[in-house]
Amino acid sequence: MTPKERYKKLKEHLLEENPVLVEVIDEYIALDRIAKEIGLLKEEQTYTESISWWPLISILGTFSAGKSSFINEYLGKKVQESGNQAVDDKFTVICYSNSQEVTTLPGVALDADPRFPFYNISKKIEKIDPEDKNINRYLQLKAVKSDNIKGKILIDSPGFDADVQRDATLKITSHIIDLSDLVLIFFDARHPEPGAMRDTLDHLVEVAKNHADSDKVLYILNQIDTCAKEDNLEEIIGAWQRALSQKGIVSGKFYAIYNESLARFEDEALHSRLKKKKDEDLAKILEKMNKVLIDRAYRIVKNVEYRAKEIIDTLPKLNAKLSSFRQRVFILDILLVFLLGGGALYLAAQSPSFAPFFYGGAVILFLLFHFQLKSWLSTKMASTIEDKSFQNAFKKRTRWYRPYLFATINAKRIEERLQSLIESSKNFIQKLNDQFIALKKRAIQSESTPQTPQQETQAPNTQDSSSLSSS
Repeated sequence: MTPKERYKKLKEHLLEENPVLVEVIDEYIALDRIAKEIGLLKEEQTYTESISWWPLISILGTFSAGKSSFINEYLGKKVQESGNQAVDDKFTVICYSNSQEVTTLPGVALDADPRFPFYNISKKIEKIDPEDKNINRYLQLKAVKSDNIKGKILIDSPGFDADVQRDATLKITSHIIDLSDLVLIFFDARHPEPGAMRDTLDHLVEVAKNHADSDKVLYILNQIDTCAKEDNLEEIIGAWQRALSQKGIVSGKFYAIYNESLARFEDEALHSRLKKKKDEDLAKILEKMNKVLIDRAYRIVKNVEYRAKEIIDTLPKLNAKLSSFRQRVFILDILLVFLLGGGALYLAAQSPSFAPFFYGGAVILFLLFHFQLKSWLSTKMASTIEDKSFQNAFKKRTRWYRPYLFATINAKRIEERLQSLIESSKNFIQKLNDQFIALKKRAIQSESTPQTPQQETQAPNTQDSSSLSSS
């Protein structure tokens, strides 16, 4: 996909799912143009690929922990199969669609969609499993019409209890956690004893352990209604927390929920107590799931400023490297002139009648050696540069056919353009602030205004938190 095609598709998806970000595409286009002029980006590259435009929420856990039921409740329709046995051995990426029917596509479809940061996932899978390079074996895409998924991406993981593809699955899981804005790890409350959950802890929780952004990981103890008694809820939660701490998990939030529609209580006092805990925790989970959309919007806009400053910091280093290149080429040219010129003068003195040929030959040899030595020097100096984008920019300015005296960059002019982009980015953040504050005010007013049953039925993006949980 060319950058122009990516810009177009991004705008189309954003107009439908998150129109507030459409304008920022133009800032990325301007940023790409500057980076390509310098050589920091190749023509087929774009900074829009360096960040996910849709926040990713990954749902991890064992096959019996209620991940699929939670997702189905959240989306308001049956998208994932649920049950007490493993029903899928693939990661399922779920996104928004206008179609009323749930559409399932092979994993290769992820490579062509700019909403997803999976354009390199096939290479990642190839490294994980060189014997099987088929992305469709590990990933599938489902598109569903649900207001709750608008502007967001859900990733449902396969159960971690099956031995098939476990190592590859865990490696992909680690990659997905890195990409995700929020990670929900589900545990089955019916198996709190260490022996029953050791396998899950060894092969799942280890993935999140010591993660650089561990605060984005939520640990969810599901189906607490099946094992909690009047006085042992704290004991069950405590047992899981101790087990996690023994594995080195010292950060991340812990929640306890269950599925209200499937729960059966004989003791109304116990029901009331568990429901209060579940409603509180579920509300916090949903709040975090909704907040990722806002957080991602700010990250996308701030990324323009980050990249612009990154380029500004690179300019003096690049000019210093180019200055060193010019000096070295100049020295080599002086040596060539001395050697070839001296040789031509000597031969001309010996045979004056052939002097024009000697001088012409010296000029031709100078040009040949000049371009060869310049190309060799460019390659040698570029090999000492670790940063690939910096290396590309240096190579572009020191190509063999470019006059080396012009191997420089007008840093002042470029910095002015980048500072203008940074200022534009800051103004756009202020726009986001105003829009999100206005949305929050409308939400508060809506909550404080009584609704008729018909209005409640028609209200978008609202769900009863008492029923949105998993089994």
